[in-house]
Amino acid sequence: MHVSHFSSHLRICSNSILVKVIVVGAGPCGFSLSLVLARAGIQVTLLDKSDTIGGQPRAAHFFPPAIQILRRAGVLRDVRRVGFIPRNQTFRKADGTPIVTIEDFAASKSPDAMTVLPIDTLGKIMLSHAQKYDKISVRWNCRVVDVGQDENSAWVTVREDGGPEQKIVGDFVCGCDGATSQVRKSLFGSNFPGKTWDDQMIATNVYYPFDEWGYDDLNPMIDPKNWHIVARLSKDGLWRVSYREDGQKSLRQVLNDHPARFEQLLPGHPKPADYTIVNLSPYRLHQRCAEKFRVGRICLAGDAAHLCNPWGGMGLTGGFADALGLSECLVGISTGQADQSILEKYDEVRRSIYKGFIDPVSTRNFIRVSTSDPETVLEKDPILALLAKAKKDPKIREEFDKHIDQFCHDFTQYYSSGAQVQF
Repeated sequence: MHVSHFSSHLRICSNSILVKVIVVGAGPCGFSLSLVLARAGIQVTLLDKSDTIGGQPRAAHFFPPAIQILRRAGVLRDVRRVGFIPRNQTFRKADGTPIVTIEDFAASKSPDAMTVLPIDTLGKIMLSHAQKYDKISVRWNCRVVDVGQDENSAWVTVREDGGPEQKIVGDFVCGCDGATSQVRKSLFGSNFPGKTWDDQMIATNVYYPFDEWGYDDLNPMIDPKNWHIVARLSKDGLWRVSYREDGQKSLRQVLNDHPARFEQLLPGHPKPADYTIVNLSPYRLHQRCAEKFRVGRICLAGDAAHLCNPWGGMGLTGGFADALGLSECLVGISTGQADQSILEKYDEVRRSIYKGFIDPVSTRNFIRVSTSDPETVLEKDPILALLAKAKKDPKIREEFDKHIDQFCHDFTQYYSSGAQVQF
């Protein structure tokens, strides 16, 4: 578990330095970072090119690193009130036949238990909290076109509401603006090393009675041609179904083929009249990492810094862990307990965690579901075999659950000695 000098209520040492931070991107990473900084007394300008919170199907499972920063951001109580803690996860064959079940995979008794909530709902909660702080200014329809810096400041050049270019100046800029990050492009051009998988994933939010077919709260389906995942998203019966599609298909082809794919993949082989689609969005799957997460006074976090395929929820979790670490670094600077060299440590450590943990593990997760023979995977795949043993041996399960600790790093250990900052 990530442990630092932070607690749930802010106390700032007396030698605080006035710091202004510009955060680009009002997604989960940028919003959570902004809230933590504002609660630490740091002035934040949060910019987003959209006109409101996005509603496309995206990750919805918040693992312990996410829970930790949501707690620091002051929103966890509302997240838990609206969301839910899931119960079991069952790996299945494409036809729904169980392979192995992980009971209480969310570790429900832990204060950091995984919680499920659609990202757009989380965004609305965070926006409502941001409106309570005079330290946060949220500016929608604000498109960043460039970034810059000198020895004493950093800035973004923006077009707000389609108007002329203007400069917004602060002490630091944090690019949390997603996979197509303009902050990253301004620093490194089109260079975003890594690869794109051949398959694309079609993410849908749908109302369909999976409970009647014995499905658990999370159901990864293992099959080379028909890999998909079925996951409960809400208390009112909304589910996420994300499935494989040929990466060469256009959006029009995907939409035309979608009813047939649902009839093939969903239990009961339903027709369109049997379910209600709330939204649908295709995604390309990537494994990519920026060459640096920090250049002077400008930092990257979340999908702006790195990408991975969605199996195992490692992209969203890694983004929250970035925000957690970056907030500790910036708070340390603002309180005079760290100088800007701590941002170099942020770059070094967070890239190392991506390359040594997030990238290889998420890659193995995807290969497991997309290439394994579902008839033999339980015997041949070491992780599934371990999970089967963990059902009978609590010590194995306890050790397996500790892998989540590898997402996080305590940056407060680099603070200078003396008075400590606590949240």
